[in-house]
Amino acid sequence: MPITEDEQIIKTEYSEVMRKSYIDYAMSVIISRALPDVRDGLKPVQRRTLYDMYELGIRYDRPYRKSARIVGDTMGKYHPHGDSSIYDALVVMSQDFKKGMPLIDGHGNFGSIEGDGAAAMRYTEARLEKVTQETILSDLDKDVVDFIPNFDETEKEPAVLPAKIPNLLINGSEGIAVGMATSMPPHNLCEVIEGVKAYIRKPAITTAELMEYIPGPDFPTGGIVVNKDELLEIYETGIGKIKIRGKIEVEKGKGGKHKLIITEIPYTMIGANISKFLTDIVSLIDAKKTNDIIDISNQSSKEGIRIVLELKKDADIDNLKNMLLKKTKLEDTFGVNMLAVADGRPETLSLKDIIRHHVDFQREIRTRKYKDLLKKELDKKEIQEGLIRACDVIDLIIEILRGSKDVSMAKACLTLGNTEGISFKSRISKKMAEQLRFTDRQAEAILSMRLYKLIGLEIDALIKEHEDTLKNIENYKDILTNQKTMDKLIIKELDGYKKEYGRERRTVIENAEAAVFEENRIEETEVVFLMDRFGYCKTIDNSTYERNKDTIDSENKYIFPVMNTGRVCLFTNTGYMHTIKVLDLPYGKFKDKGVPIDNVSNYSSANETVVYACSLKEVIMQKLVFASKKSMLKHVYGTEFDVTKRSVAATGLNEGDELLAVYPITDERNIVLRTRDGFFIKFQLDEIPLKKKGAVGVRGMKLNGTDEVTDVYLLRNGSETSIDIGGRMLELNRLKLSRRDTKGTKVRI
Repeated sequence: MPITEDEQIIKTEYSEVMRKSYIDYAMSVIISRALPDVRDGLKPVQRRTLYDMYELGIRYDRPYRKSARIVGDTMGKYHPHGDSSIYDALVVMSQDFKKGMPLIDGHGNFGSIEGDGAAAMRYTEARLEKVTQETILSDLDKDVVDFIPNFDETEKEPAVLPAKIPNLLINGSEGIAVGMATSMPPHNLCEVIEGVKAYIRKPAITTAELMEYIPGPDFPTGGIVVNKDELLEIYETGIGKIKIRGKIEVEKGKGGKHKLIITEIPYTMIGANISKFLTDIVSLIDAKKTNDIIDISNQSSKEGIRIVLELKKDADIDNLKNMLLKKTKLEDTFGVNMLAVADGRPETLSLKDIIRHHVDFQREIRTRKYKDLLKKELDKKEIQEGLIRACDVIDLIIEILRGSKDVSMAKACLTLGNTEGISFKSRISKKMAEQLRFTDRQAEAILSMRLYKLIGLEIDALIKEHEDTLKNIENYKDILTNQKTMDKLIIKELDGYKKEYGRERRTVIENAEAAVFEENRIEETEVVFLMDRFGYCKTIDNSTYERNKDTIDSENKYIFPVMNTGRVCLFTNTGYMHTIKVLDLPYGKFKDKGVPIDNVSNYSSANETVVYACSLKEVIMQKLVFASKKSMLKHVYGTEFDVTKRSVAATGLNEGDELLAVYPITDERNIVLRTRDGFFIKFQLDEIPLKKKGAVGVRGMKLNGTDEVTDVYLLRNGSETSIDIGGRMLELNRLKLSRRDTKGTKVRI
């Protein structure tokens, strides 16, 4: 397409275009999707959902409406990002086990603390909670916040809701943006209100002083915060880790037995983590970490959490408690990152910063509210004064109305004293009319006034109303010009919310010692490791192996003794060594199938093949020779593999190469390499250098084209080693001794 005179080509770097586009995208996610605003503590989807319910009139004192109706209306008007995100936000705002102060009253299946999802939106209903209407959505008609166009500019939506309580602290927030995330714990409404009042009275208050009112988070699931001394730094920096524990109670059972009852869980255990907690306990029992637990049952209901562990008689209760805290998620960490949008940009905030922003916002919305109310009262005062004055000259006004040809003529007379065209009964009336100077608004009110307003009682009521208006004007002016008066008003409102919506703290805050769990000492004994050709492994005792030796030897690929407290090493063709704790393997009868090796190690049967297996103890005590398909060789001391990692690189490999064999060296002197094309080479093991485990090694023999090594043999002096080649036996000891890195000899059948 040809370029017109009005057009021009702008050349720019592609990287610069990508950079700008990505920054625009990132900021859109940060500001418009993932992070809450510090003023109302809401993400855009939450704010839009609440505002839409307010607009639809789904109030706390009105019937519930279908969630699908709310979601559809919100999506069509304000949030065109899919119905699932809107419904998810609605569900979370109604769950009392996630929110310290639920904002939506849900009716139907809105999920459970154990991870059950909410029913489909067509089955559930919802309406606003009373606290939401009174503390977050009130005064929207008083110009307290700015309204902005929606996505298609057909509607207006509030840029922020006029929240009168610090919702960000009370309900907390979680969200993942681009390159940043927020994670804020919920707090107790009563304590937060006291903290806000303390800041209003003393703006220079320190975080430590604020924490006298807000000692820490208050999770809806209760629990115990056990690192009280670390909270000050967390609230000063906005970043840190809160350690929380579930609450364990002890009940006496029959026959001297006891029960451990978990009545409260950590906030992080909400959802699927409860079932994982039960699974973890079963795993501890299976792994013989404890023998004191007889039975586990989850008796939780809508009344609360109740997980029951039945114990043996004379069980070590304290040690069991410590085991649950140490080995399961009954003690967990809540990562705090108090990130929110403040003044239009994401910012990590301290406790005092959040309260400061909240108080500044309260003063702003009340300033706008009382300016709006003052304007309305001044307008009312103007009209009232006009009506009162009109009552004093009502006969004259009636004469003007009767003598005027139309409304505009009467209005001109009332506002400007223009009597032209109006017929009066007397000159005195005309002269009095010429002196009238009502304002336009007063004239409109007079012209629309009904006759019953002239009744004496109505006039008295008008005068009383005028007096009230004057008092309101004086009161509003005092609020707007005197910050102390405004602050008293804010504190009074906060006290009212505290009285009506406050509740007792659920989470205990203390300093607790770290849980110390003493595992049962395992009697050390030697067992036999078995691994079949399908990768299933297990251990059996020595006597079982001896009784069934022939059968076991024929059915298994790797068989060797190992201590039950030790580890097994698997060297694979990819050059890695994987280790397995023997205690993680099933122990029992030799006829048992065992467990897939993939399940107990980092080994992947889909991508790897085991080339050598041995106990770690045996590996450490020996020197190993490594050989690859591309004929790369090296010696490595076994102590190189004395590591605690589950997987470690055992050797370096060139591109396209694989580890072929690993052999321990005892009294062998020579090595023989055999290739796919029938070449053999024999040379002394001493020619192979000693290397580190990460080294590739040196070349053992020169290979032709795509030829590769298929077999490796170690030879002892004075012993014969024969192999079958096409039905003919080849004595490897009789091969000519060569030098390393030569071509070798072609053996013909």
